[in-house]
Amino acid sequence: MNLRRDVFQAIADPTRRAILLLVASQSMTAGAIASNFDTARPTVSKHLQILTECELLAQEQNGREIYYHTNASKMKAVADFIEPFRQMWDYRFNKLESIMKNYPGKNE
Repeated sequence: MNLRRDVFQAIADPTRRAILLLVASQSMTAGAIASNFDTARPTVSKHLQILTECELLAQEQNGREIYYHTNASKMKAVADFIEPFRQMWDYRFNKLESIMKNYPGKNE
């Protein structure tokens, strides 16, 4: 049975989140990515496969090397999903801060 993973399943894993952070600033080969982790290279390869299947990472062949880089459009989809929650919590924290500033028993 072939289960299609989604981006949220992919970013649920801390190693995959760390990989995304690594390649966010520059494209890297699988070996360069693996050298940043204290796990077996096949384990990192499996994480790369999952991130690629979910289209959070894209592969680009350069000579004999395959470089991984983030897929900005898929990352934007994650950010777009999270944005309403961020706005809600910003509103709630701002409201709480306003209440606390105006609280009569506040020590100054």
